[in-house]
Amino acid sequence: MKEHATLDTLRPGQRALVLSLEGAGALRRRLRDLGLIENTPVECLGVSPLGDPAAYGIRGAVIALRREDSRRIRVRVI
Repeated sequence: MKEHATLDTLRPGQRALVLSLEGAGALRRRLRDLGLIENTPVECLGVSPLGDPAAYGIRGAVIALRREDSRRIRVRVI
């Protein structure tokens, strides 16, 4: 069963497809520049001991996002 969530809910090893980005302005532009666009696969690679930030694999790169930012990214777990 496929579920819809936000990127911050992924656990290490889980994969998802980006559905949409919430918000506007500079943050939205920055996330798109990092490759977080619709239908792009992303994988949670790890979470820091305190839970913030988390590392994600996307398009062959590793990016770290704060929970506050990753909550703005809607995904479908695959």
